[in-house]
Amino acid sequence: QMELEALRSIYEGDVCFRELSPVSFQYRIGENGDPKAFLIEVSWPETYPQTAPVISMDAFFNNTISSAIKQSILDKLMVEVDANLGTAMTYTLFEYAKDNKELFMENQPVNTVTSVSNSIAIGTPDVPASKKKEKKEQLSKTQKRKLADKTDNKGELPRGWNWVDVIK
Repeated sequence: QMELEALRSIYEGDVCFRELSPVSFQYRIGENGDPKAFLIEVSWPETYPQTAPVISMDAFFNNTISSAIKQSILDKLMVEVDANLGTAMTYTLFEYAKDNKELFMENQPVNTVTSVSNSIAIGTPDVPASKKKEKKEQLSKTQKRKLADKTDNKGELPRGWNWVDVIK
């Protein structure tokens, strides 16, 4: 119970942290667009912290990471779990993963970014179309005359043009 309150207060307002249930938490290591970012899910069994928490990387967010890299990360986290067995360790695990992100992901290929940038490039032809919309609307001669009659010589409407006549 105390660890749950501590986690809530530490990660309050942190977009990377998510509480799935009172005994299950997710933490995203890395920025959202980062190809080397990954998501760790920690669940507490009934006998936690005397027994190890269940650490998972099966989230959809981690689909681009190879299974060998996932297993390597899980193995390194389990070493940390064994060192902290018997104490509240969820915060320690998240911080350990943040500190060692580069070490964990050093063998992860970055070629997944190219497919993302290709999909972004597909949506860019809309830019020239928006420039055409910026073109001013053409007014006819009579429309120009009416507009000129309403405005003074500087092109501004006279003072009080939109006032309501209360007396009427």
